[in-house]
Formats: sequence, C-alpha cells, structure tokens
Amino acid sequence: MNSNDRKELWNSILEKFKDALLSVFPVSAIVLVLSFTPLIPLSGAERIVFSVSSLGLIAGIALFNLGADMAMTPMGQYMGVGLAKSGKVGLLLVVSFIMGLLITVSEPDLSVLAGQVSAVMDDTLLIVTVGVGVGLFLLLAVLKIIFKKDLTSMLMFFYLVLFSLAALLIQQGKGSFLPLSFDSGGVTTGPVTVPFIMALGVGIAMTVGGRDAAENSFGLIALCSIGPIIAVMALSLGAGGDLTYSVPDYSGQALTFETVLIVMGEVGRSLLLLTAAFLVLQFTVLRLPWKHLLRIFVGIVYTFAGLVLFLWFATAGFMPVGYKIGVSLAGWSRYVLFGFGLLIGMVVVLAEPAVHVLNNQVEDITNGEVTRKEMMIALSVGVGVSICLSLIRIHYGFSLLYYLIPGYLISLGLSFFVPKIYTAIAFDSGGVASGPLTSSFILPFAIGACVVLRGDAAVLDYAFGVVAMVAMTPLITIQALGFKSVVSVRMRDSFAMRRILEADDDQIIYFDV
Repeated sequence: MNSNDRKELWNSILEKFKDALLSVFPVSAIVLVLSFTPLIPLSGAERIVFSVSSLGLIAGIALFNLGADMAMTPMGQYMGVGLAKSGKVGLLLVVSFIMGLLITVSEPDLSVLAGQVSAVMDDTLLIVTVGVGVGLFLLLAVLKIIFKKDLTSMLMFFYLVLFSLAALLIQQGKGSFLPLSFDSGGVTTGPVTVPFIMALGVGIAMTVGGRDAAENSFGLIALCSIGPIIAVMALSLGAGGDLTYSVPDYSGQALTFETVLIVMGEVGRSLLLLTAAFLVLQFTVLRLPWKHLLRIFVGIVYTFAGLVLFLWFATAGFMPVGYKIGVSLAGWSRYVLFGFGLLIGMVVVLAEPAVHVLNNQVEDITNGEVTRKEMMIALSVGVGVSICLSLIRIHYGFSLLYYLIPGYLISLGLSFFVPKIYTAIAFDSGGVASGPLTSSFILPFAIGACVVLRGDAAVLDYAFGVVAMVAMTPLITIQALGFKSVVSVRMRDSFAMRRILEADDDQIIYFDV
C-alpha cells in the first residue's frame, strides 16, 4: 500500500468515525441525561457500562461501515455482475438460493429467535426453514430483476398469502405466534445480509440493464423479509402446545470475555460462509485481480471487528439498560412512556449500521434524486412513530394485526401513486431499519414496559411485534416522501402552465420578417 492509499484509508476511517459519533451520540446523550433524573434511576456502575458501550458502538459502526464499503458491497456487486455476464441463468439462481440460505442461517439474531421457541418447535429446524425461506425469496427477487417484473404485484400477492396464514393461525388458537412470526422478517435481514444482498441486486440489475435498471436494483430486501415470516407461520401451524416465554435476567449482562467469544464465533461463522462462497466463484467464474481480492480481505477484517464490537457492546451494555428504562417509565405515566418511545425511536435508527449502507446506496443509484438526509428523516419519523404505537398497544392490549393490516394496506395503496423506485426503496428500508440495535435495545425496552403494565405472561402477545412495527412504518413514510415529490412536480407544472395561459398578449414581441 503506497502513501496515497494509506492517506485515503486514514481519511476514510476518520470520516466513518465522525459519522458513527453523530449516529450514537443522540441515543447515549438522551439516556445519560435522563439517568440523572427520577425517570431512569441508573446506578453509577450502569452509567459507566453504558458509556463504555456507547464508545464501543461508535467504533463498531465505523469499522463495519468501512468494511461494508471495502468488502461486503464489492463482493455482492462482483458476484452479481459476474454471474449475470456469464449468461447462465440456472447458475445465477442456484448461487442466489445458496447465498440466501448460508447468510441467513449464520445471522446471530436468528439464533436468538430460535431459542425463544425451542420449547414448541425444534430450533435447528426453525433456523434451516427460515434460511430456505430467504433463499427462495432471494431467488424470486433475482427472477424479478431478470424478467423485469413489477415489485408491487409480487408484494401484494405474497402479503395476501402471509395474511391468509395469519388468519389460519388465529383460527387454530395460535395467535401468540403472530408477533414472533412478523418479528422474524426484521431479524433475518441483519447487518451481514443487507449490504451483500443489496449489492448483489445492483450488480445484476446494472448488468441486465433496461430502462428501469435503477428501480430493479431495489426490492431484494423487501422480498427476503417476507420469506422468514411465511416460514415461521408455516412452522407454527404444525407446532404443538402453547408458545411459552420466560423473561431473561437482564441484570446478568456484563462486558465479559465469555460474551465476546460467543459474539466472535457467531460473526466469524457468518463471514466465513460468505467468504468461502465468494472464493468458490472467484476461482470458477469471477477471476478478479489479486489487488481487488486483497482490498476485499482487508475489508472483511474490518467488518468482522466492527460487528463484534457492535454486537458485544449492544448486547452487554444497551440490552439491560433498555429493559430497565422500560420498567422505570412504565411505572411513571403512560404519556411519559409514549413520549420517550417516540423520541428514542427517532434517534435509535441513526445507530443502525445497515441504515447507512442503504442510504448511501440509495443516493448513488438515484443520482441524488433521493438524498441521504431525506431518507434518514423519513426513517427516523417512521421508527419513532412505530415504537410509540407499539407502546400504546402494550398499554391497551390489542392485537398486532390492528396495526399491520391497515398499515400494509396503506403501504400497498400508496405504491399505485408514487414512482416505483420509491416503493422499492421503502420496502427495502423496512427490513434494514429493524436491525440489531432494535433487537438489543428497543425490544428489551418494550419487554420491560410490558412486564410492568401487563405481566410476564403477556410479553409474547404484546411486547413482541415491536420489530415488525419498526419494519412497517418506513414503508409509509418513505412512500409519503415520494408522494410529496409527485405532488410538488405536478403543482410546479400546473403553476407554470397557468402563468403561460395568463400571459398578457401585449407582452408578446412580434418580429418583422
């Protein structure tokens, strides 16, 4: 590496750390300031652990984003371009299915989900089934790009299937499985999956080409988020007994060496499978120069270090604090609880690693038509509203479907009135926004509030489902952004036409020929 490359890398690292600091600081500042008030009575030790964890999150997000730029995104694009150029559609589909399966079964958050239902269904079977679901829907997403099929039509069909399965679960008295099933859609589109699958879609779409190449490059995450929900619902239909859940002992979390070893194993397994698959294609199809491979391997190291730091500190530092905040605020006032949920939701999305990958890719693909700032505002508002609505549901105790059915109807209805690229971006954003920080901070926060308001037995029915809400509301807010754009253009055109029609004939200058 020459001096220019080192300087460029150093500048990139500094930029990533700056962005990560701006992302994590709002969440940490809000929690630490409130910890000195009666609202959130954190001990001195808890403040220290939370502060250290915040610094760990900053380092983790910075290194992950750097690794995503150097390795995850290029790997996906190289594989998409190489397989599409080979002209072997069968090979492209087989690789897409295998990659969807391998990445999903190694996502750390999926193991946590499987552990919650091991009493009524085999956890290994669940993990494999969800992986197959993601693999199949990634295959369908690739077919959509190749044959240039309409995303909205596919989404409407599969959501119809999804809600039909939900009705069957309710009919069989297994409604407690619904929140967990919908949460699985957000859990499986994690920090490893998102940048790779998005880049794969971009590589294929830009190689296949067509008038709507930019639009076709989005939508893969949207479809891959549906597969796990349908898979868990299908398993739930055949599960015996009631789904039981025991609230974990959040007070036992600590920054221990044992915890980091577990996280390193989970992240290492995920990246190892992805790297192995990439190397197989490198020596059979891609044959990239060694210079490119070296950069990718360095990026994988950064990705590994960043994810380990992020997941370790999020689990050990943010999870117990999130639970305690939920317990504390639920004992004060419902309005304080709802207001904090709205506020923390608007800032917590800033710290989700994959959100920054999505926003950068959206701005690049749309040539600045949809900016990172607009995306972040839409996501922040959507996530804040979703958490507030989830807390209202916990307080009053009604079904998650009261939100999801009208929410998805509005989302799909908006898709007929906005540019299709906004629909594709919106449905991708739903899976991206519900990342690991949502699972390790927001979900424990909701569980803590539910334990106080409704008791331990109601946690599965009411606390679970918050991840699903976080995944749903961006569909509306980002498409609303597209609707605003359409209205603005039409109003501007209408105003210009009115000015032309109302022009005074006396102002027209005639030239003698």
